Amino acid sequence: MTEEKNREPQKNIDETALQRSFIRLAGALTGQKSQSLGRPLTYCLTTFGCQMNEKQSEAVAGIMDEIGYQRQDSEEADVVIYNTCTVRENANLKVYGRLGHLHSLKNENPDMKIILFGCMMQEPHVVEKIKKSYPFVNLVFGTHNIFKFAELFYGMLLSDMQVVDIWEGTDQIVEDLPTERNYTFKSGVNIMFGCNNFCSYCIVPYVRGRERSRKPQAIIKEVERLVEDGVSEVMLLGQNVNSYGKTLEEPVTFAQLLRMLEPVEGLKRIRFMTSHPKDLSDELIETMAASSKICHHLHLPLQSGSSRILKEMNRRYDKEKYLTLVDKIRKAIPDISLTTDIIVGFPGETEEDFRETLDVVEKAGYDTAFTFLYSRRTGTPAAEMEDQIPEDVAKERFNRLLALVQQKGRERSSRFAGTVQEVLVEEESKEKGIFTGRTQYNLLVHFPADESLLGSYVNVRLEECKGFYYLGHLEG
Repeated sequence: MTEEKNREPQKNIDETALQRSFIRLAGALTGQKSQSLGRPLTYCLTTFGCQMNEKQSEAVAGIMDEIGYQRQDSEEADVVIYNTCTVRENANLKVYGRLGHLHSLKNENPDMKIILFGCMMQEPHVVEKIKKSYPFVNLVFGTHNIFKFAELFYGMLLSDMQVVDIWEGTDQIVEDLPTERNYTFKSGVNIMFGCNNFCSYCIVPYVRGRERSRKPQAIIKEVERLVEDGVSEVMLLGQNVNSYGKTLEEPVTFAQLLRMLEPVEGLKRIRFMTSHPKDLSDELIETMAASSKICHHLHLPLQSGSSRILKEMNRRYDKEKYLTLVDKIRKAIPDISLTTDIIVGFPGETEEDFRETLDVVEKAGYDTAFTFLYSRRTGTPAAEMEDQIPEDVAKERFNRLLALVQQKGRERSSRFAGTVQEVLVEEESKEKGIFTGRTQYNLLVHFPADESLLGSYVNVRLEECKGFYYLGHLEG
């Protein structure tokens, strides 16, 4: 049996206050059960996918903590939550595979609750499969109504049926709900939601909805609160940050937002992603070049070096425009670190098209490139295109691209060898006594240190380049 929830937000309701009331109600039930069991109740939260998903998971974790649950790594918990991704088919298969394991755990503990949310749940065929094949899942919701999590969680606790609440879209942005950050000293900050680009291979606009921007005052307020709480580095998040502000009643450009954040006292580093090449403005380049806080790292997805394939992808730029933009960025910010995304095996890609991609990798000078085999996503225009590339051909090209990316990445990253760089110490590596941090160029560095330095900025001499990371030692 499935219980469908469809309470749409009402403009005359204070949604934040309403959700906080559900947190209190769920907390009362949790306290009673914890007392009867004689132990704290636990939850395990696993995130698949991008940094936008990581940020949404922090919101869910904050609400679970406030309700009274304790987080743990083991899935042998009272509540198991998956924040799902659907950018590539493999992400879906991974979730289905893990649900089989959860079913066996639930057989041993019938009171266990299983929750699925996120992008994958916005696909109608996925929800139907969950209802039919995985009836033991207790709560299913999508990306548009995550602010209703406390309400949905409370409803789940009172229901014996599978609770499903999927919205097709929303213009609602609810501020000031609890969050539990993964790090005390750095944080992601959503500046917008959704995407209007409709690249022909991408499912994101269909599962995340259309673009909607947060008001700049709300973003500044959140950043100021984070800084007061010890955060010194923020990552501004959006599917395409260059489109920020276009949907506001009083439009604001992304560059203007960055300049508004510059004066925040105590904020040391500003990062952002992702930038779409089609609308990266001269204003943004000038703002980056003039700023003392914006990191000199830019993630600029290429996807393909072939102008013909880029047109089929609906990327709205060509190879020449992309390379001209790279030259313009490097001229304004000579020490910039550029990273990118590249898809191999898009429908109709010829060997000549692929060689165009290799040519851009040769010319652009990426520090790192994230390479992907094309994944056919039902519901996208590319999925219906003829001339889908055979898997063996795509994999052979992928391996050639990867080899070139690694070679060029090593050459590019090695420019820092012997220099002293400021590094934010982020965490201890698997090797005891070796800590990991990042430079403003997003370059990963491993060096001997101790826990007292976590969250602080230290000078590290970069000694040995290992390709996409360095080994170094503390300087001074």
